[in-house]
Amino acid sequence: MYSGYLTVGLISVLGLCSMTGVAIPTVHQASHRADKDALNCARSDQVKEAFQHAWDGYYKHAFPHDELHPVSNTFSDSRNGWGASAVDALSTALLMQLPDIVDTIVDYVPTVDFDHAVDDSQISLFETTIRFIGGLLSAYDLLKGPLSNLASSPAAVDKLLSQAQRLADNLAFAFNTPSGIPYNNLYFDPPRNDGSTTNGLATVGTLVLEWTRLSDLTGNKTYAQLTQRAESYLNNPKPATSEPFPGLVGSSINIATGQFEDASGGWVGGTDSYYEYLIKMYVYDTTRFASYKDRWIKAADSSIDNLASHPATHPDVTFMAMYQGTTKIFYSQHLACFNGGNFILGGLVLEEQKYVDFGLALTAGCHDTYTNTATGIGPEAFRWVEDSTPNTSNTNPPPPAASAAFFQQAGFWITSPNYVLRPEVIESYYYAYRATGDQKYRDWAWDAFVHINATTRVGSGFSGLLNVNIAGGGGYDDFQESFWFAEVLKYSYLIHATDNEWQVEHSGKNQWVFNTEAHPMKVVGPLV
Repeated sequence: MYSGYLTVGLISVLGLCSMTGVAIPTVHQASHRADKDALNCARSDQVKEAFQHAWDGYYKHAFPHDELHPVSNTFSDSRNGWGASAVDALSTALLMQLPDIVDTIVDYVPTVDFDHAVDDSQISLFETTIRFIGGLLSAYDLLKGPLSNLASSPAAVDKLLSQAQRLADNLAFAFNTPSGIPYNNLYFDPPRNDGSTTNGLATVGTLVLEWTRLSDLTGNKTYAQLTQRAESYLNNPKPATSEPFPGLVGSSINIATGQFEDASGGWVGGTDSYYEYLIKMYVYDTTRFASYKDRWIKAADSSIDNLASHPATHPDVTFMAMYQGTTKIFYSQHLACFNGGNFILGGLVLEEQKYVDFGLALTAGCHDTYTNTATGIGPEAFRWVEDSTPNTSNTNPPPPAASAAFFQQAGFWITSPNYVLRPEVIESYYYAYRATGDQKYRDWAWDAFVHINATTRVGSGFSGLLNVNIAGGGGYDDFQESFWFAEVLKYSYLIHATDNEWQVEHSGKNQWVFNTEAHPMKVVGPLV
């Protein structure tokens, strides 16, 4: 198991940090150290080493399949056999400036058969958009822009865009519905859907950035029009009862009518990235998407006013509740821990400190979910209750007896103890650092990375854990997610890396905006 130290020799091999005699501790040292710039540089190099290790294992045992199983050294194709880990790794390899890996992936992309899915497997419009279309367009933007020196074949770079367009063309039939709300679950051979009558808030509301970028790059307006039409139902929800708080809506949309079928939701899995993309579309183009910004402000203000929650045992901690109608549910997920970063981004681009402050509070709450477990890694899902919560509540039951002491200590108790290489907590640390410049957030990210590196690193790569509150993680699920490359390693790297134009708030402006899979897209509108 990896020790968490980077040797001087490895630093020399990686080559970005000219250093001598620097060893990187497994936990952070005081932030006021005079050599913190060298320290952060060495940390970014250690993240690169982890990326290289994960890539080497994937390339040896799984490429060009979708995922590596690092314990058994086998592979799977849960994303239709199109090389999800390779495509998700590409933008990270670019930002880390690893030309050999970049060339390998760029040369591979033109060979992918996006007309067929392996074994005619079910295709998720949402997952395919954020991973494949997003990953290909991001790499195209970077290789046609600031990192044009990192690929050997200009023709292969051009194929990144044409392959993204081919994939979108194959997916576009999903929008052929009476309302324009797409089906999410598709098949290609022949083109058909799974017969669902509804689609979800996130799976409809997390397409618009990638498909709009595709339209802007190709000149074909259809891609943007399809997703913006679908988005219009979310931004103008009907019936009125589906919006229990201004800007906060239900989670299930009728495909035939475009109307919501419930009034339950929150900033959690299944709904989360709809809210994320509202402000990110404004960053992408302030002119075309000013109404999306207004919608985000409504949702953000309602969340501060109605969903902010403080556990009974730790009233200094801030979480954000879910809701059923106007009833709060004190439940959250690792997935939801992106919310701090999204509030911070909104506060930065709108120059509104209350959003930054709330985002920092949410980020600190998610930090607590890491520091209170046996592994130093946060769980998949957790609950809490407030001071005023009745012990007889069915909606918000008290902690089970076995979790009462943990709730007293931590301010939450664990309901799903696994960890599947999720990035969201480190993502919010990244935004917190970019907003404040406070080394504390780099230290938090470093501690998270060290614990993840030490606990999930196994065999030929990195694996999800079964229980973060057991020393050693309670065993492995033998699955290296493609978003490990795209998100965990990218945010862990960028928070410590030197400044550059693709960083959030570079020189006080955003020239790039990250999609929900952490693929940076080139901004086209006035910079904010």
